[in-house]
Amino acid sequence: MKEFTYKICDELGIHARPAGLLVKKAGEFSSETIMYNGEKSADMKRIFALMSLGVKQGDTIRVTVSGADEDEACAELESFLKNNL
Repeated sequence: MKEFTYKICDELGIHARPAGLLVKKAGEFSSETIMYNGEKSADMKRIFALMSLGVKQGDTIRVTVSGADEDEACAELESFLKNNL
């Protein structure tokens, strides 16, 4: 299992447009991808679950990736977050 944290910089947090793109990116991998915001967690391949976390600017999220392609998935998702949120 791979894991990383990221502090959200986007002033709107994780809203509909980037959430949709993030779900699409996570769907490119067979690994299980879970995002945590405090005590809440969500499958990153499900947009409504992701939106239910209520991630705002300044929140630090934790992402865990486990599966056959976890190294690539972890690197790609971290890069996506840095470039888009």
